[in-house]
This record gives sequence, C-alpha cells and structure tokens, in this order.
Amino acid sequence: MSTSYTGADALTVEQSVATPIEQQMSGVAKLLYMQSTNANDGTFNLQVTFDVDSDIDIDQVNTQNKATVAQALLPADVTNFGLNYVQSTGLPLLAISLYSPNGTHDPLFLGNYATIQVTDTLQRVKGVGLIRLFGTADYAMRIWVKPDRLAKLGLTVGDLASAVAAQSTVNPAGRVGAEPAPPGQEFTYTVRAQGRLVNPDEFGGIVVRLDPDGPR
Repeated sequence: MSTSYTGADALTVEQSVATPIEQQMSGVAKLLYMQSTNANDGTFNLQVTFDVDSDIDIDQVNTQNKATVAQALLPADVTNFGLNYVQSTGLPLLAISLYSPNGTHDPLFLGNYATIQVTDTLQRVKGVGLIRLFGTADYAMRIWVKPDRLAKLGLTVGDLASAVAAQSTVNPAGRVGAEPAPPGQEFTYTVRAQGRLVNPDEFGGIVVRLDPDGPR
C-alpha cells in the first residue's frame, strides 16, 4: 500500500498517515506482520505480510476494507491522492539500473523516462506484481513562499494553494457549431482554452487575491 502527502516530512507522514492506517491493519485476518516506510518527500509505503496459506486476493480485499475505515482520519491531501494497493512478494527478484552512458541526461530526466516508458511496459509482463523506482523524482513546480509578505497582505498558505489549484487546471471549452445547430451550419470548431500552467512565468501570474486597487 502506498500514498503521498505532498509537502510533508517523514515525521508528519508517520503521525498523520502511518499511525491511523497501522492501527486499523492490526485486526486483518491472517496478518503476520507489517512494515511502513515514511520518507521526507511525503511518500508512505506499507508492506503487509500474510500467512502462506491465505488467499492473496482475499487478503487484499481485507486490507482495503481496513484502510477505508482509516481514511476518515487521514489528511484531505492524502485522501485526494488516494491509496494504491499492489500484490507483491517480500523481496525484489530483479534490480535494473538505468543510466546515461555519455552523461547527456540527468537523473531527473532518467527518472521521468523510466516512469513513462519503462514502468508501464514491465507491468504488462506476466508475473510482475510491483515495480518500485529508487532515487527518482518527478517534474514539478516548486513555489517559494514569503511568510512576511503573506502576513502583510492578510493571506495564508492555504489561500495560495487554493489559488494555484483553481487557476492551474484543465478547462474544457466546448465546441462552436455543434448540434443542435441552425440549418446551413457546415463546420464544427473545437475551442481550446489554456490548461494547466507549465512554466515559472505562468505561475508568477497567478492572482491570489483581487482588491479594488488591483490584483495582489
């Protein structure tokens, strides 16, 4: 089982994510032991081991049912991210190293390439249960906050996060000339609106609060 709490350190993940889930897992039928890993990048992984004579599919259903009970105690960001369940063996059977022979690509590019091109292909191989990437990071936009400026404007980090979520989103704009259309309409045009923000300049133009004197 795995999930992610964006922006949280390992201790916060342990207290707000790992503890509620582990408390519920203690009552799962035929459970032998469990081990959780909480990282400073906000990720949480819980390995639940069952008796060899148990049905692995039933074990997964029981695990999901227990985790559902714990979801009411999890942070909203974790609930929105969701819990991922994967059946696997206790030890890795194969380790693959991905590198750039001439040094033309950095670890960030290689990690993104593995996520997009390698992982999905290996998942379709019969008998593969879990693929885990080590030492990789996904492309993301990091926003540095100035607490003194936020306080001066009467804003909070939550206000900033809400503004980013509202203005960096996919916006379906519909079509022009689609049915029902008046007689003689021969063409249909798809309207494309700006979607998610991708570069620093676009994120820098986010309006956090709009006052009569202008945006801030």
